Amino acid sequence: MTSNPITLSKRSQFWIFQTLGWSVWVALLSFRDLFVYPEFLIPRIFCWVLIALIGMVLTRGLRALHRLVWERGFVVRFLVTWFGALMAAALWQPFRNSIALLPFGEFLDPRTVSVLELFDDLFLSSFPLMLSWSALYFIIKYYQLLQAEKEKSLRSEALASEAQLLMLRYQLNPHFLFNTLNAISTLVLSKATEPANEMLTKLSQFLRYSLDHSPLDRVSLAQELKTCQLYLDIERVRFGDRLKIDIKVTDEAGHGLVPSMLLQPVIENSIKHGISKQEQGGTISIHAAKAGEVLEIRVIDDGPGLSAEQEGDTQFSFSNGVGVSNIRSRLAEMYSAHHDLTFTNEPRRGLAVEIRIPYVTE
Repeated sequence: MTSNPITLSKRSQFWIFQTLGWSVWVALLSFRDLFVYPEFLIPRIFCWVLIALIGMVLTRGLRALHRLVWERGFVVRFLVTWFGALMAAALWQPFRNSIALLPFGEFLDPRTVSVLELFDDLFLSSFPLMLSWSALYFIIKYYQLLQAEKEKSLRSEALASEAQLLMLRYQLNPHFLFNTLNAISTLVLSKATEPANEMLTKLSQFLRYSLDHSPLDRVSLAQELKTCQLYLDIERVRFGDRLKIDIKVTDEAGHGLVPSMLLQPVIENSIKHGISKQEQGGTISIHAAKAGEVLEIRVIDDGPGLSAEQEGDTQFSFSNGVGVSNIRSRLAEMYSAHHDLTFTNEPRRGLAVEIRIPYVTE
C-alpha cells in the first residue's frame, strides 16, 4: 500500500499523525532531561512514553468529540473545543504529575495530596497542549477536505475531458458516414450497382473496425494506416484510377502511437478539396518519420492548395468542416500544447498537412 497520506484512509492518517506528534513531544522532553536530569534520563524517557500513551487515549476521545460537532456552527465548535481540551487536560494532569515523579522514588497519593499539587501546571502545560492538539486536528482536517475537493475537481475535469474526446471521436463517424452514403446513393441512382455493392462492403468493414476499437484508444501509426486503407478502398470505388496513393513511413514511425481515426479526416479533406476538383484526379502522399522525440506525419495532395487568405490564417477550417476542427480539438485535448497542426502550400502545387505529436510507443 502506498504511504501517500492522501491515499490512506482517514483512520490511518489519524494514527500516523497521532503517533508522530506524541513521539516529537516525548523526544523534546527527553532532550530537556538530558541536561536537567541526566542521571535519571532512561527512567524519565519511559515515564514520558507512558504519559504520552495516556495522552493518546485521551486525545482519541477528544477527536470523537470534535467529529461529533464538526457540522455544527463555529460558536458550538469553539466552545466544545475549549471545554473538551480542558476536560482532557484535567484527566491527564494527575497521571502526568504522578508518573513524572516515579524516577525520583516519589508518588502522588490522591488520598493525601492536595488538589493544587495534583493539578499543578494544568493551565500552564496540559491545557495549552490539548488546545494545540485540537488546533492541529482542525488544521489537518481542513487540509484533508481541501485535498479531497481538489481530487474531486481533478476527477471531474478528467471525466469532462474524456467525455469531450468521446464526443469528438463519435462526431467523425456520422460525418464520414454521411459522405459515403451520399456517394453510394449517387452510384445507385446512376445504376452502377456493382461499384455501389463494393462500396457498401468496404463501408461495413470500416465500421466494424470502428466499433471494435475504443474512441479513446491510441493505436500504432501502422494500425492507423491500415484503417485509412479501408477508407481509401471505399473512395477508390468512386474515383477509380483518378485516386493514387503514395505511403512512405519509416519502421520506427510505424510503432509510434497516435489517436485512433486521426488521419482519416485529413485524407478525406485532401480528396474533397484536392483530388475531386481535378478532372485527372491526383495523388495523396502520406509520409511519417521520427524526429528526436517527435512523431512527424505529413499528408500531401497535389490539388489547388490554399488561397492567400487561408494560408495566413492558422486556425482556418475548410468551409468550417467538421473534420479539421475535430482533429484540432482532439489534439488539444490529448496533448495540450505539446502538438502542432499546420497547413502549408507545397512549392510546386498542392497542400501539405503536418501533424507533430510526442513520440510514444506501447
